[in-house]
Amino acid sequence: MWRDRRLLDLFGIEHPIVQAPMVGSCTPDLAGAVANAGALGSIGCGGKPIDLVRQEAEAIRARTNRPFNMNFFITTGETTDASVLDSARERLKPWYLNLRLGEPPVELPDPAIGFDEDRLELILSLRPKVVSFHFGIPDASPIEAMKSVGILLISSATNVAEARALESAGMDAIIAQGWEAGGHRGSHVPTAPFDGVGTMALVPQIVDAVSVPVIAAGGIGDGRGIAAAMALGASGVQMGTAFLNCPEAATDPARRERLRHATERDTMVTDAFSGRSARAVRSRYAEEMERNRQELPKFPQMYALSAPIKDAADDDEASFLLYGQAAALSQEIPAADLVAQLAGDAYKVMKRMASR
Repeated sequence: MWRDRRLLDLFGIEHPIVQAPMVGSCTPDLAGAVANAGALGSIGCGGKPIDLVRQEAEAIRARTNRPFNMNFFITTGETTDASVLDSARERLKPWYLNLRLGEPPVELPDPAIGFDEDRLELILSLRPKVVSFHFGIPDASPIEAMKSVGILLISSATNVAEARALESAGMDAIIAQGWEAGGHRGSHVPTAPFDGVGTMALVPQIVDAVSVPVIAAGGIGDGRGIAAAMALGASGVQMGTAFLNCPEAATDPARRERLRHATERDTMVTDAFSGRSARAVRSRYAEEMERNRQELPKFPQMYALSAPIKDAADDDEASFLLYGQAAALSQEIPAADLVAQLAGDAYKVMKRMASR
């Protein structure tokens, strides 16, 4: 069925579809259902306590004996400069005043824990088939340790230079994440919201630049998108927004309702919530912050300032509902049915194109 089998043979799956590891939306039920349907199910582990990560991995294994992926953030532990915090607090004071929230916080939480020694030990004990990374590249020693026990490694690239760096570091496949993707951009250093490359332009350039399989991501919402990615040279696709409407996903009710009426213009890219660029539903807060861009606290420390606003305001005023530009193509069907439909539709498109 699939002419390019590099990703299938590498992961041991039947369909070249990776369910994106969306923290907060992915569940063991979703990952297990996707894996049982012949694609690669994933669980997002970034920012979660180690005990919870272990529990979720064990829950996936209770649902499937097929390969699955565990995803981690690569964070540097940078702290926010005091002057940046002071500036951000001043900008947000009108929002806090209008929402009766008092004063913005004067202290920020400690920087996030990235892929540290404890998480490496956990992965070496669990030994999932695939481990993926977002926001960069692990150090050489953890990479060597994971590869030595047969774990396959993949990570996101948002430009050609990042893709080349990933291949040099030993990644077995590379996710080419286009600007259309929902959620946080996987750039190796923080970038401005307007600084992105679309999937159609990015994928063939990364395919030409590296020798490992490339997984296209961003704006791929149905079988036509999968066929297009394969035509560009990708060996598979990663899809997140497409799975948000599945009953197995832990998608919050407000976002599910938005998805039912989504259009291609619903979202924007903003760093005003987390401190790193992410595609989310438009809101007055995000648009106001973009009109007057200033340096913000580091990821994820910015959440300490934005979360009270998000929680107190209406969704149109300030929400952080993450999804991509192909959201209107998503369907409310079980994950296994979705995988079968995506694979079947992609095959029909490719067969039709080959016969012309």
